Amino acid sequence: MDHSLSSSSIISLKSPGSDSSSVCSNSSKCFSGSGHKVGSSGMENNKAKILVGDNGYVLEDVPHFSDYIPNLPTYPNPLQDNPAYSVVKQYFVNVDDTVTQKIIGHKNSPRGIHFRRAGPRQKVYFEAEDVHACIVTCGGLCPGLNTVIREIVCGLHYMYGVKKVSGIIGGYKGFYSRNIIPLTPKSVNDIHKRGGTILGTSRGGHDKSKIVDSIQDRGINQVYIIGGDGTQKGASVIFEEIKRRGLKVVVAGIPKTIDNDIPVIDKSFGFDSAVEEAQRAINAAHVESESIENGIGVVKVMGRYSGFIAMYATLASRDVDCCLIPESPFYLEGPGGLFEYIAKRLKENGHMVIVIAEGAGQDLLSESINSMDKLDASGNKLLQDVGLWISQKIRDHFSQKSKMAINLKYIDPTYMIRAIPSNGSDNVYCTLLAQSAVHGAMAGYTGYVAGPVNGRECYIPFYRINEKQHQVVITDRMWARLLSSTNQPSFLSTKDVIEDNRDEEVHQEHCSDDNLVNKEISYT
Repeated sequence: MDHSLSSSSIISLKSPGSDSSSVCSNSSKCFSGSGHKVGSSGMENNKAKILVGDNGYVLEDVPHFSDYIPNLPTYPNPLQDNPAYSVVKQYFVNVDDTVTQKIIGHKNSPRGIHFRRAGPRQKVYFEAEDVHACIVTCGGLCPGLNTVIREIVCGLHYMYGVKKVSGIIGGYKGFYSRNIIPLTPKSVNDIHKRGGTILGTSRGGHDKSKIVDSIQDRGINQVYIIGGDGTQKGASVIFEEIKRRGLKVVVAGIPKTIDNDIPVIDKSFGFDSAVEEAQRAINAAHVESESIENGIGVVKVMGRYSGFIAMYATLASRDVDCCLIPESPFYLEGPGGLFEYIAKRLKENGHMVIVIAEGAGQDLLSESINSMDKLDASGNKLLQDVGLWISQKIRDHFSQKSKMAINLKYIDPTYMIRAIPSNGSDNVYCTLLAQSAVHGAMAGYTGYVAGPVNGRECYIPFYRINEKQHQVVITDRMWARLLSSTNQPSFLSTKDVIEDNRDEEVHQEHCSDDNLVNKEISYT
């Protein structure tokens, strides 16, 4: 991942809204982008907000109202009078609190990249009666969407006294083509028990000008956007347009992807629920395969570019003999190929289970199927059904070449997994995400997503979420644990291992402190 930053705006780690004369602290190395001095009232457009401190300390901060709207009034945080928080020893997060991205180091290691810690601040930039918040869900379904909606509404109401919260119906296009609905704690009380999203969703429909016009016309001043990497790219564009117009409107993202492919954060909500549900399909495939001679169960799970669901469900199940993911190329024919391994396992055990992520083997599939590179409304490549394809390939091989009678059952639980309600673990996680986003919005932060880094909730700038996708590292220990569990071949040549290690070295070099100063970050 390229973390190098150049021509960046560097600010001191001070409470937002502090006097511009204290932008650079004495203990910090201060830089300004392209020769422009940056103060609390004028962060130059499209620049990262960076502080570089002693011992290799780097803070990748998020935008704040005070960066582009001067002299805004602040108000005491109502949480200090909230009975629920009376037992809390420290109500508010210290303004200097940050969370490190990399927790493993050596005695001489630089302190590295940090993010601003999430949580309530002593001063807020909104009075409750002035807030009109809205929530929108975009992209595919995921367990936990309704829980996030519920906890944003309840968090705003019970923690900050906000009464006016609206739901945008049908994704981004709902801002300008559909009516909005009022959301109250009563109306969202039990929605966390349902799958899907009560607001509806869609892909595409992102028209920056129409969306911001609608936000302005409706008097909305807090926008909570729940969606994946494509949705958050759209959110960053909306934020930039709002900032260009000088509007006091928060844009806060809650990252959502069932595939767990969003970078920086520990994991995405709904992932634990997806893994748990995928195990049910794997168990069914195992029962089917072991109940008949030479039985093979093939289970396809979600994972367009990242195979985390397949990997974790395989590790949790322990009934899987082979796991195929997009990050790990494999081949069918010849020594060490998939067909040879299947024959070996059938001779040894009499049955086997294969789990395959939807994005695995697409290169092999496109060779045998004349597929066109079509995209969906979100810009994702439309994938061929690799589960059906590989099931047929296995049948053809063993019936025509191997002359071994097999019984193959194919299970595709994809949309069943997406549609379930979130489990207990994800419900708690969704609560933390939603409340962190609310605290940040009330404190005047904007242009961020809320998410955990090393177990601590943080505010992360949009550009970090949109840099690249989080993927399984097939030379990492976790993938090695899977290989030792399934006993499958790695399908890697020595050349593949060398190249993957080289990529990892490049990634670590880009994360070093020496390279953290020279890349202009654009939100558009």
